[in-house]
Amino acid sequence: MKKIAVIYKSKYGSTKKYAEWIAEETGAKVFEASEIQPERLKEFDLVVYGGGLYAGGINGVKLVTKNECKRLAVFTVGLADPAITDYSEHLNNQFSKERQLEIKFFHLRGGVDYKKLNMVHKGLMALVKSQSQKKPIEQQTSEDKGILETYGGVVDFTDKAAITSIVEFVNGLK
Repeated sequence: MKKIAVIYKSKYGSTKKYAEWIAEETGAKVFEASEIQPERLKEFDLVVYGGGLYAGGINGVKLVTKNECKRLAVFTVGLADPAITDYSEHLNNQFSKERQLEIKFFHLRGGVDYKKLNMVHKGLMALVKSQSQKKPIEQQTSEDKGILETYGGVVDFTDKAAITSIVEFVNGLK
């Protein structure tokens, strides 16, 4: 049996929820990113890393981009609908083209409670909302539309069924 770690960095809870579900369904060990020493990553046959999408980046992903992993899968969590969202810009900002070919990526939908956002994130979301509103409707991306639809409220798009492809991938490696 292969040693598998699910490691996550979560600010508001959606990524943690997905990480715990994945670990539960695969029998993997789960770690918050700050709880694992980078040199331990090499101990695992597979590291499944999860982080939220913030301003074009994956929260905490440097843990797995700057340290060696035998095999790596990455899941992102954001507000946009993964079925209609292009994540290439986010991935290109974090991983070289060569590295992207070695990693299995998954994209999941999270949630937001605007009352719980810290001041920086509230400001960023207000800026994103303003920029999205300025675009003509036909030029708005799925992310723009998602921001405009949910701004100021509480939404939770987390869905345990969304981890099915990750669980199948991990279980297929055992």
